[in-house]
Amino acid sequence: MTNVVESAREEKGEFRQLLRYTIPGYASGILLAAALDHLGLQRSGIGQWLVRTLSGEGESLFEGAFALRQRVRRASASMAEAYAWGKVLGMATPWAIDWGSRAFGLNVYGVEGFYIPYFYALSDQIGANVSGFLFLRRQEGTVAGAVNRYARDPVMLASLAVILLVPVGLLLARLAGFSPTTQLYAAFETIAANLCWVPPVVGWLAERRERRTEGPPVE
Repeated sequence: MTNVVESAREEKGEFRQLLRYTIPGYASGILLAAALDHLGLQRSGIGQWLVRTLSGEGESLFEGAFALRQRVRRASASMAEAYAWGKVLGMATPWAIDWGSRAFGLNVYGVEGFYIPYFYALSDQIGANVSGFLFLRRQEGTVAGAVNRYARDPVMLASLAVILLVPVGLLLARLAGFSPTTQLYAAFETIAANLCWVPPVVGWLAERRERRTEGPPVE
């Protein structure tokens, strides 16, 4: 029983570690954007690709290092590790979407380009959500069991809410006249959409609530 309790605490604590990777990703995207704007590269496609990658997916690079460290340590599989691997595997999708849209002549600064920052900000979150579900499927052994666990898991539900609500906000902002015509605007738009910190915060709060309600481990 003691090992079960300690394992649950370790898994919850991993989400707090994932939170540490969000701010460095945001900061690196803003610093790069400011440097590119200073150099007169406000509308550089390559510049926007790099800025949006750091602003929307910078934390995924750090989380990938976290997942790799877990494998090197041969730690037991956990939801947090599955979540991190899913984010890393989802990183390349927005690159193809962005450059494909530019190749077809889409105005990436207009209303019709609202989905581009969405995928930079949340394609890794979509990957994390799918990876988390597959983790539950392996644990439960059936799809029905995984769905039941998913519906009761606050981290997975918070992730799903972010995935569904963010594109609405991005579309409304573009309809209201916002256009990412500088690298800093592109960074801020992507950061605003990058609510990937919300599910780990929910996991961390659930950890704190669980620790307050549970008694000392059973020997």
